[in-house]
Amino acid sequence: MRTTITLDSDIAARLEGFRKRQDQTFKEALNTALRAGLDRLEAPEKKPAKRYTLHAVSLGPRLPNLDNVADVLATIEGEDTK
Repeated sequence: MRTTITLDSDIAARLEGFRKRQDQTFKEALNTALRAGLDRLEAPEKKPAKRYTLHAVSLGPRLPNLDNVADVLATIEGEDTK
């Protein structure tokens, strides 16, 4: 389809920059931009993610460090066995 359009100067400048970066003709760049814009306008609105809350849970007393077996045994059996 052939038609005449009047572009605002800022839109024309953006389209020209896009055209040069994409190495396209004006017609190709305009069709690409219109397709992208229409796709975005016609896309269903995304609903915001449902909010949720986390509740703190007691995990009990802190366990001793198990990296050093000698320290663990000393803690369990008492300091005399070390």
